[in-house]
Amino acid sequence: MPVLRDRLLLLRGLRAAGTGPVAAWVVLRLGLAVLPAGVALTMALLIDRVEHGQTFLVALVAFAGTVLVGQILDAFFVPLTELVKARIDGAHRAELARLTAAGPTIGELEDPEIQDLVRLATADPHFWTEKTPGQGTEAQVGSMLRWVGATTSAAIVAVYAWWLLPVLVVPALVNRAFEWHRSLWFARTWTAGAREARRFGDWKERVMSPAEGKEQRVYGFGEFAVQRQIASVHVMFGPLWANRGLDRGLAWLRVAVLVLVPLGVTYAVVADGVVDGRIGIALETAVFTAAFAVYAAVGRIQDAVDIEGALPAVKALVKLRTALPVPAAVAPAARVAGEAPPLVELRGVRFHYPGTDRLVLDDLHLTVRPGELLALVGLNGAGKSTLIKILAGLYQPDAGSITADGVDIRKIGPEAWRRQISVVFQDFVRYHLSARDNIRLGQASVPLDEAALRAAIDEAGLGPVLDRLPAGLDTPLARTRTGGVDLSGGQWQQVVLARALYAVHTGSRMLVLDEPTAHLDVRSEADVFGRLAGRAGDTSIVLISHRLSTVRHADRIVLLDGGRITESGSHAELMAGGGEYARMFTIQAERFRRGFDDRVEEDEL
Repeated sequence: MPVLRDRLLLLRGLRAAGTGPVAAWVVLRLGLAVLPAGVALTMALLIDRVEHGQTFLVALVAFAGTVLVGQILDAFFVPLTELVKARIDGAHRAELARLTAAGPTIGELEDPEIQDLVRLATADPHFWTEKTPGQGTEAQVGSMLRWVGATTSAAIVAVYAWWLLPVLVVPALVNRAFEWHRSLWFARTWTAGAREARRFGDWKERVMSPAEGKEQRVYGFGEFAVQRQIASVHVMFGPLWANRGLDRGLAWLRVAVLVLVPLGVTYAVVADGVVDGRIGIALETAVFTAAFAVYAAVGRIQDAVDIEGALPAVKALVKLRTALPVPAAVAPAARVAGEAPPLVELRGVRFHYPGTDRLVLDDLHLTVRPGELLALVGLNGAGKSTLIKILAGLYQPDAGSITADGVDIRKIGPEAWRRQISVVFQDFVRYHLSARDNIRLGQASVPLDEAALRAAIDEAGLGPVLDRLPAGLDTPLARTRTGGVDLSGGQWQQVVLARALYAVHTGSRMLVLDEPTAHLDVRSEADVFGRLAGRAGDTSIVLISHRLSTVRHADRIVLLDGGRITESGSHAELMAGGGEYARMFTIQAERFRRGFDDRVEEDEL
């Protein structure tokens, strides 16, 4: 049964809250559920004593005690509820973070359907229709215990007239069914617009982000972006707005027929009994109070709203568990002193991006020898960056294999393999953290090694930059942080290079650099690569650079063209061969001779 299965999904979340807090919370919730019946009985007892001129002190104490207990229960219930919900939501979000961060490749994360599931599972409500797993679980438990409270109140009504129960319960159930269906439709309509919500979020980021603010103002596309947001909002909420007028009219009709009529009939019948002398005011008061409690408990719909609003996030996480399996954990790899880098071989590798037919790599064969400085060159779009991502295990090739010392890296496992390889990507990330933490991220799974950190800084040529920072390594690298600064493109590249070198100094045996110095001038780049060249033999280095004057000093240069390696050899050998590499080098050398500087630079610190 789908409904029962959904409810069990929510109840499983209680395991994350802990046995003690959940047990105490359930007891408090149960006490609050039966409290209306207790209030009705003690109030009736007090009125009966007063009505008949009897001593009412005990009854007054009982009534006051019941009210006081309710206040005490409520005082403890609210913070305990927040604790339970916070633990459930925290466990949910932590699992989502592990699934998205620990997946073996990034191909799944680029899938639009996976992106929609991640957005739903994030459990970060932006609209009233969205609820967190903690809210849904709290509502599910509350709904179950509320029936206990409704039963105790119903028993009081039944003492006067059992037939009043269906008069109250049936309309309340009908009203609940209407409201349930309405909330379910709202939730499903919103879920159907998840992809449009992602587009809305993308355009919102474009309008409000400082990074995009420069281009937005220069090109004047602010209004265009706003209109795109508005269009997405109309797609998301159009069906809801179209239904609003009819929904309001039906809501008033339901209140009149399903709320006012049954309660009015019940109160009229009980009041008539008092007038006729069949019952006393005490019983009338008890029935009045209990009748309303029965209707309120049965007809309450907020639980349904919270349950339906939370289910998309919970179900999305369940689907992501299958789509994004977490690999088995491995212990941090410790580099053995003197251990040689592996012999890496790519054999017959083919690859195309999902949703496209063009082969980016086609029957590619490449060997990276232990301790070799290998340069990979080619025209833009040749597939150099894609090859790097496949080498790092971020994508699985469609065909072919990648081996390290004869062992397929898929058998080694993504986590173990990536502990042996350090990569500087062309589209590197600028983390809004301190300079120290930005570098340490290269190997955050082991305790901080200050000696390795300093060595990485020196090799990346980052020392002079750090010396100018107000707090040195502890300076946040973002103007949005207190005491923080931003760096130029070239300075950021040095930070990222230090990050990769820190990984090398703490265990990685292969360093892969994809345009790591594109923002540096020729002299600074030469200094950096001079230091990197000294690492050859101890670490294998794969270098992509558009500046052929730099790669000429590599042990071997390979040219990628048409998805294959078409030329391979030293600079002298390739120049003597007169092929495509020789042509590219000659053209670039002439441009540099004329004073052309292809550095991409921003304002420096």
